[in-house]
Amino acid sequence: MGAPLVGILMGSDSDLPIMEEAVSALEQLQIRFEMGICSAHRSPEKAAQYAKGAEKRGIQVLIAGAGAAAHLAGALAANTILPVIGIPLSSGPLQGLDALLATVQMPSGVPVATMALDRAGARNAAILAAQVLALHDPDLASRLKAYKEKMAQGIEEKDRQLQTRKEKNT
Repeated sequence: MGAPLVGILMGSDSDLPIMEEAVSALEQLQIRFEMGICSAHRSPEKAAQYAKGAEKRGIQVLIAGAGAAAHLAGALAANTILPVIGIPLSSGPLQGLDALLATVQMPSGVPVATMALDRAGARNAAILAAQVLALHDPDLASRLKAYKEKMAQGIEEKDRQLQTRKEKNT
């Protein structure tokens, strides 16, 4: 089967329902991945070791989802040269604003690509990871094109249904 190409990390098991959106997209695109839980604050050594060892294990892109202070993506990016994609997760009284700001406001030299909050961000993180991998994988590039064509066809079908419904009501 081969080594995983994408590493998905989350700060807590409560993040799993949202991170499953990334899993779904990676599975649709037939991309091997691994998942884990570690915290930039509660297990900083584990996060650092994961990032430092990822490239040797064949990981090519890291995806990190975290809420509140949301420093996981930055902690990973500080310890690797692999691309890191951060997903800010809604939690607490600020409803994700704190996570968004923590993920997007990285210091110069420690880049993190920041996605939208929650499920849309998780799906987009997987798609962005696929786009990075597709730069050197023509088969994956073809699967990505087919994925995007299918999305466009879905919108066309929804529009046809809407137009049909409008015509019946006129």
